Amino acid sequence: MDYRVMMVEKDRLMLQKLSGVIERTPGFTMAVRYQNASDALGQGKMFNPNLILLDIDHENTIQLIESFHESYPHADILCMAEEWQPESASHLVAAGARGCLIKPFNGVELQEAVKEFARAGLEKECETLVFFSPKGKSGKTTLIANLAAALARRTHEQVGIIDADLQFGDMAVFFNLTPQSTIVEATRDIRFLSPVTLKRYFVPVSERVHVLCGTTRPNYIDKVSIPALENLIRMSKSLFRYLLIDVPPGFNPTSISAAEASTTTYLCAMINGAYEIDHMRKALEIFKDWPDVEERAKVIFTRVSPCTEEMRRKLETQLGYPVTAIIPNEYLVVSHAADNGQMATEIQPDNPLAKSVDRLAEQIAGHRVPERWSS
Repeated sequence: MDYRVMMVEKDRLMLQKLSGVIERTPGFTMAVRYQNASDALGQGKMFNPNLILLDIDHENTIQLIESFHESYPHADILCMAEEWQPESASHLVAAGARGCLIKPFNGVELQEAVKEFARAGLEKECETLVFFSPKGKSGKTTLIANLAAALARRTHEQVGIIDADLQFGDMAVFFNLTPQSTIVEATRDIRFLSPVTLKRYFVPVSERVHVLCGTTRPNYIDKVSIPALENLIRMSKSLFRYLLIDVPPGFNPTSISAAEASTTTYLCAMINGAYEIDHMRKALEIFKDWPDVEERAKVIFTRVSPCTEEMRRKLETQLGYPVTAIIPNEYLVVSHAADNGQMATEIQPDNPLAKSVDRLAEQIAGHRVPERWSS
């Protein structure tokens, strides 16, 4: 599709600079440009633009977007700003914008923005899923990786993973990745990014699954501030239909802030001793401060044997709280898959682990949940 662009930018030098970018970008034609929004609203219709690039740094943003959306109902509106404001994204969408570019931008960023926002707009209806464990060794990494693949396969939607276990995250090892950028660089640069440029920090592991890898050294934990992490999560919601976040074990600023930003927080524990139920019960006491705790805080036990509906009910009775899912012990299958750079759910889709993860993906995606857990 070719785009006839109307640009509205109050700063004359910026207007000239960005006009040159548009004129040099294949598929884009500069139809008309204005410094004054009132002139654009009154005179621009004769140029029949189908893409409006609208400066929002110097105006009453919401009212301005609404006016352009009403005057040009068949044109896409991309806002232009000097800095991304994640908290205002939903308001821009409600007013009629499709996305936002950070000024100045180049032709590649313009092309990527149009492509990205044409799919679903500035803010997708993102399910943000945080995976928390009361203590370490919970099987979270295996679960997250396989669940992401299952969600992408089942829904054909974009799925993102953020490895926010800032000292000992191992998503990069699990997926056999050598990332050029990690969560450290992403949070460092977040003030200067938009969703389009943020996506470059994620490493694609398949067509629909992308991973933002964790720190490369444990002492880098201090390089990721909580406000920057919160902005990272908010911006990432604009990129993915499902966002899975791995957080460090225990209650700490990282896990708490991620949980507060989540749609659902999954409390995960591995059944390998006598204390998992007690640890889970103590953790749930903290989450019970949420008024909608049973909707937002869900329990998963991993390495469960036998992995049956009877066992799930037994664990539920012992815990005194609903158990959303149980995952069987399939260590050899997982290890074999990881050694070959694949997910267990992909190389053996009929094994018990794959079936359990696929059942959880079905539940998250909003489909009917099977009544029984098969062993």
